Amino acid sequence: MNFLTVILQAKHRKKDFHCGKPMLDNYLHFQANQDIKRKLTACFVYPEEDTNLIKGYYTLANNTIPQSKIPDNIRRKLPKSYKAIPTTLIGRLAVDIKFQGQGVGKLLLIDALKRSYLASKRIGSFAVVVDPLDHDAVQFYLKYGFFKLPDSGKMFIPMKTIGLLF
Repeated sequence: MNFLTVILQAKHRKKDFHCGKPMLDNYLHFQANQDIKRKLTACFVYPEEDTNLIKGYYTLANNTIPQSKIPDNIRRKLPKSYKAIPTTLIGRLAVDIKFQGQGVGKLLLIDALKRSYLASKRIGSFAVVVDPLDHDAVQFYLKYGFFKLPDSGKMFIPMKTIGLLF
């Protein structure tokens, strides 16, 4: 299966990445490699082929959400015996300033959803969850069909919906 992104490697120019959000920049610059080594997350980058400059990146990790946080219309279809529902978390998604406004964020999201969907065929995952950093991020995810989780800043999209894309 072809993907837009690859696993973060030493050759990728992390220090040259700047998205305008210090938290997301610092994560890539200082913490991503440690989290990968500890198996806390997987970090995927979209590099320029010739320069290894990172256009954007995202992280994926296993996650759960309490069944009580899922909207009623969806929760009714789930077994009551599950207190927490397995999901996939897009922990971070960022686009370098040089590439913003060119659809790179959309491409990264599609790539992340595709990886998540394919993984869900082997390991249970009911939905993809995001925890948007700010209002702009909320608007971005709403545009692509994510729902807000009740009593939480998190958002999700069911794997069943993602499956319709692929």
